Amino acid sequence: MQKTILITGCSSGIGLDAAHGMRAKGWTVFASCRKQADCDRLRAQGFVSPRMDYTDPDSLQNGLAEVLAHTGGTLDVLFNNGAHGLPGAVEDVSTDGLRAIFESNVFGWHELTRLVIPVMRAQGHGRIVQNSSILGFVAFPWRGAYVATKHAIEGLSDTLRIELRDSGIKVILIEPGPVTSKIREKAIPHFERYVDWENSALRDRYESSLLKRLYESKGPDTFELPASAVTAKLIHACESPRPRPRYYVTVPTHIGGVLKRILTTRAIDRILARLR
Repeated sequence: MQKTILITGCSSGIGLDAAHGMRAKGWTVFASCRKQADCDRLRAQGFVSPRMDYTDPDSLQNGLAEVLAHTGGTLDVLFNNGAHGLPGAVEDVSTDGLRAIFESNVFGWHELTRLVIPVMRAQGHGRIVQNSSILGFVAFPWRGAYVATKHAIEGLSDTLRIELRDSGIKVILIEPGPVTSKIREKAIPHFERYVDWENSALRDRYESSLLKRLYESKGPDTFELPASAVTAKLIHACESPRPRPRYYVTVPTHIGGVLKRILTTRAIDRILARLR
C-alpha cells in the first residue's frame, strides 16, 4: 500500500513543492489549502485537496474526515506547514494581531495535530512533521510575532516528542532559513492591518529598512534556497527508519545553531541587532 501524507498550506512555496515532491516519491498526497480556489487548482493537477484553514476548526475536522475516507481511516504522516508572517517591531504589533497570528500559526496546528494523534495511536505508528524555522530558536528583529509562534511550535513539538516516545509516533521539526516562497508578499495585508508604523517611535527605521524589504522586491536573499531543499529534508523525515528530531535547512540555520551553542546571549544580540 502507498504511504499517505497530509500537507497543509499547499497553495504555493514549500507546501506546493512538498506535494509534488512526495507524490514523485510514490506517496499518496493530500494537499490541503486555505482557499477553495487553490484546492480546485490542485485537484485539476490530480491531487485530493481538502480545504483546511487553521483558523476554522470545522474545516480541519471536515478536511481530515475527507482524507480518512480516502485512506480507510489511516494516515502515515501529517506535515504542518501553513503559516503567515506579521512583520513589525514588537511594540507596534497590536495584541489583536498577535492573537491572529497565533491562531493560524500555533493554535490551528495544535488543533489538527490533536485530531490526527488518535488516528496514529490506533494504527500504532505515524509521523508528525512540523515546518518550523530558524526563527524557532533565534530571534531576528522586526519579526517578533512570527518568532513567538515558531518558538511556541518548537516548545510544543519537543514536549510532544517526549510524550509520544513509546507510542510509535515520531515528532520531527524542519527548521528552514531563507527559502523561496510568497511569505513576504502574503504578510503585507497583516502588516497593514495590525501595525501602525506611521505613529511609531521607530518610524524612521521602518522607512529606511522594513518598508523597503517588504514592498520592494530585490531578488533572492543571501543564502536563499528553493523550496525543494525543504522537500528533500521532508522526504528523509518521512522515509528514514530513524528520522532526526530536527533538520536544519540553509546555511543561516546551521550558523544560528552553532552560535546558540558557543556564544553568550549578549554576543548574539550584538550580531542580530545589525540585521534589517
